[in-house]
Amino acid sequence: MVRIRLARFGQKHDPRYRITVADQRRAAKKKFIEVIGHFNPSAQGKAVKLNVDMDKVNAWIAKGAQPTKRVKSLLKQVAGQ
Repeated sequence: MVRIRLARFGQKHDPRYRITVADQRRAAKKKFIEVIGHFNPSAQGKAVKLNVDMDKVNAWIAKGAQPTKRVKSLLKQVAGQ
């Protein structure tokens, strides 16, 4: 099954995440199909906290990809803006 999930990157004590489309059997940091957004939980000032390409998200969901709980809540934040 294809999942839309977060993959952590960045430095120690400064987490940043890529919103990726990947096979659920693969490790989160390993091979993924496509990056469809970025999430920076510690963004301050003019830094962008959440950046998602909703066209790609909708296309993947139409193909049967399932978002994780955390990604689903982030997508609701984007839809509310």
